Amino acid sequence: TLNLDAPVDVRVTAAGADTSLAEIARLMDAAEQPRSVYVRIADRASRLYAPAVHTLAALSFIGWMLAGAGVYQSLVIAIAVLIITCPCALGLAVPVAQVVASGALMREGIMVKDGSAIERLATIDRVLLDKTGSLTLGKPEPEPAVIAALDGDAAAVALGLASHSRHPHSRSIEAALLAKGHRAVLVEGVAETAGIGLSGSWNGLKVSLGRSDQADGMSTTLRIAGRPDLRIPLHDQLRPDTPAALDRLRAMGLNVSLLSGDNAQAVADVARDVGLTARAAASPADKRDAITTLQQQGHKVLMVGDGLNDGPALAAADASIAPGSASDVGRQAADLVFLGNSLLALPRSVIAARRTMRVVRQNFALAVGYNVLAVPLAIAGYVNPMIAAAAMSGSSLVVVANSLRLVRAAK
Repeated sequence: TLNLDAPVDVRVTAAGADTSLAEIARLMDAAEQPRSVYVRIADRASRLYAPAVHTLAALSFIGWMLAGAGVYQSLVIAIAVLIITCPCALGLAVPVAQVVASGALMREGIMVKDGSAIERLATIDRVLLDKTGSLTLGKPEPEPAVIAALDGDAAAVALGLASHSRHPHSRSIEAALLAKGHRAVLVEGVAETAGIGLSGSWNGLKVSLGRSDQADGMSTTLRIAGRPDLRIPLHDQLRPDTPAALDRLRAMGLNVSLLSGDNAQAVADVARDVGLTARAAASPADKRDAITTLQQQGHKVLMVGDGLNDGPALAAADASIAPGSASDVGRQAADLVFLGNSLLALPRSVIAARRTMRVVRQNFALAVGYNVLAVPLAIAGYVNPMIAAAAMSGSSLVVVANSLRLVRAAK
């Protein structure tokens, strides 16, 4: 909530560990965990590298000495074994692919905060979307047909009132009326009442612009004494390319649904428009529990959210994405942040992640395959140290070159 005008008197009813914010922080801490499988594999292999290679080299030296090769030849073969074994290719298999993919995503306006998130994002099969600020832009706009239908006096009075407020609804109505070329009339004695709206007088008539008596979604009512009330519905616009983005996610075999803390009517309206199943009025703990339930059923979950209430869910999900307009908590908890307005960032991120993990697996196969082929040749004496050095460097270059194919991974 943002305070847009006037001072605020605050009475503290809970502090420290008893606050809702502290509870959200606890939920996020409980959900966070180290989750990179491939990096752990590479690290474990790197730790085993030194003792394994030195043992092989020593055994090669002893074996050739026992075979009567002499100290010099046995030593050359042992050195070749030390050189040709390449932990570099294995160590580069994951990070190089992640760096190239992260760069490709950044060029598309998607920032990767955690490299291991790419690995986790590649495995997801469920997508949960918050509504306001995630699926939508979080900027309510008045119904164009209603704005167009306002007569000159009504539009001028509405503009005269709306121009006195910084409330999001007033500002959106003001922008819509100005875009239609309307000009404000002088409204005298304008006063703004929190939670109610604006009131004043025009030509001796009481006028007001504020809360509607109807509870069927967002709306503002213009009242001019002696005239029927004029209700102005407001709608939070979907993000650009939303239908195309959802179609691409479904085409990738992902089950997409809404998980929102907004009221049931508002969520139902948006869910109907985009063809998604939905759950409304979900608290931070409800969202986290919904994700945990899906995970217990064997699903891998991607959470897309922006608000403070989405923090625990973003942390609990297998992977998470937040828009650049998200709250500080949302951006902090998310693995990826997309900076533009288009929802196509979601399928692009998933596609890039899947392509990246294919390349990572190829890199592992190349690194392991190289060592499986090269080490026996060195032990058998078919490779001298110079050739071993060239082969070792070449294997790393092959892994890097294979990773560079990801420069267009987010397209």
